Amino acid sequence: MKVAIGSDKSGFTLKEAIKAYLCSDEAKAAGVQFDPARDDLGTTDVADVHPYYRVAGDVAPKVLAGEYDRAILICGTGAGMNVVSNKFKGLSAVVCEGVYSARMARVINGAQVLCMGGWIIAPELGIEMAKAFLGAETYVGIEEWRKDWLSAAAAKVKEIEDENFSD
Repeated sequence: MKVAIGSDKSGFTLKEAIKAYLCSDEAKAAGVQFDPARDDLGTTDVADVHPYYRVAGDVAPKVLAGEYDRAILICGTGAGMNVVSNKFKGLSAVVCEGVYSARMARVINGAQVLCMGGWIIAPELGIEMAKAFLGAETYVGIEEWRKDWLSAAAAKVKEIEDENFSD
C-alpha cells in the first residue's frame, strides 16, 4: 500500500514521528510503501512552512488518482486538513483522536485519509493510530449483517455526495 504523509508547521513534530514508523522495517513488513523523499508532501522544514490548505489540496487529488492508497495529514487539530480533504468528490477523510476511531474509520467508512492534530496527539499515540488505520480494511472483521447494512449506507452516502457536488 502506497502511503503519503503531510503536515503544516503545527503538525510537523507528530508527522516526523509517524514518518519514522513509515520508514521502519515493521511498516515495510506490514506492506507499507513509503519513500520519505517522495511521499512526504507537506512541511519538511519548519523554516519553509506549507499551510494546511495547500498540503491537503496537494495530497487529496493524488489519493483520488490512485498515486497513493492512503494518506495521513496533520495540522494543529486535524480539522483543517479534514475539511479541505473532504472538498474533493470521492475522497473520504476523517479526523481522529484515538486508535479505535482510526481503525474503525477504515473498517466502517473506508476512509482514505487520516487526519490528526499535532497539538492533541502524542507521537506514540499517533504511531499507533497510523498502524491501526493502515492495517485495517473496509468491512473486514465485522458481522455479515453489518457489512450488508454498511454497504447499503455507503451507496446512500454516494447519492448524497453526487447530489451536492456539481461536476
